[in-house]
Amino acid sequence: MLKLEHISWGVPDGREILRDLSLEVPDGKLVVITGPNGSGKTTLARVIAGIEQPSAGRIFLDGRDITNLDITQRAKAGVSFAFQQPVRFKGITVRQLVETAAGNQLTEKQLCDILGKVGICARDYLDREVNATLSGGEMKRIEIATVLARHTRLTVFDEPEAGIDLWSFKNLIGVFQKLHTDLKGTMIIISHQERILRIADEIIMLANGSIQDRGPADVMLGKVLSAGGVSAACCRGEELFCE
Repeated sequence: MLKLEHISWGVPDGREILRDLSLEVPDGKLVVITGPNGSGKTTLARVIAGIEQPSAGRIFLDGRDITNLDITQRAKAGVSFAFQQPVRFKGITVRQLVETAAGNQLTEKQLCDILGKVGICARDYLDREVNATLSGGEMKRIEIATVLARHTRLTVFDEPEAGIDLWSFKNLIGVFQKLHTDLKGTMIIISHQERILRIADEIIMLANGSIQDRGPADVMLGKVLSAGGVSAACCRGEELFCE
């Protein structure tokens, strides 16, 4: 279980982005965190992952205090973080990236199984470099493949819908559903896209750096829509760059 106790985080000019935020995320749940721009969603994700250190409060994973661990140490403790814009690695192949995530060499069958789960043909991609020749949708899938290879206790996705085409996005939803079913780990997704909100076990709505409301997806979705947390374009899935 992930537990945050009285987390605060601010910028050098004194503005608080997260304000005394406490949160518990049970094991095996898919939780979507949503809210308006500037509500602190991405900052919260980065604090959980260890990219940012809170100015106050404690963070626990399965009862272990991980507050002072950096991103590498948290990765070793079982936390994965998927960036809004996946990092590209010139000179590193897809095969090398997935094996690095797994922590050991993988057989062709293992690689095919992992990449196949995200809709990628291993034969066509294993020896390709993880560089600008790959589209945004391809990069998202490869990044998720590395998550599958690591099989961590907790995975945080920061706005996975950003920058990808509608076809890739529709397939991404299926990948998330399969991840949730197969991995049995905890997933936190930062998003304001209705289709992602609908597959959540629970939705948490942030505003002004604090939790405004939370609850089961079927209860919270109406509240989020009425609060303007998801635009009409997003609801129809026509626009993936909505604010």
